[in-house]
Amino acid sequence: MTPEFVVGLAQEAIKVTILVAMPMLGLGLIVGLAVSIFMATTQIQEMTLTFIPKILAVLMGLMFFLPWMLQQLIDFAQNVITQIPIYIR
Repeated sequence: MTPEFVVGLAQEAIKVTILVAMPMLGLGLIVGLAVSIFMATTQIQEMTLTFIPKILAVLMGLMFFLPWMLQQLIDFAQNVITQIPIYIR
């Protein structure tokens, strides 16, 4: 195992992690921003109001994106497992 190989594997793992987390984080960001703008325009000062829409948006996004997210994780895991003989050389 060379240092370049380890760095490449770590980069691929980080890339997959970001790719899998991005839809949920993006939905939470968009819904949070929309609720914050709504709260600012109506002058509502309740900070706990943002949690329910964010949770619902993330749950809806999870139902939509979960098959794709699982496929990305399975592909990465299969790639790592099938290359174990190469890793131990």
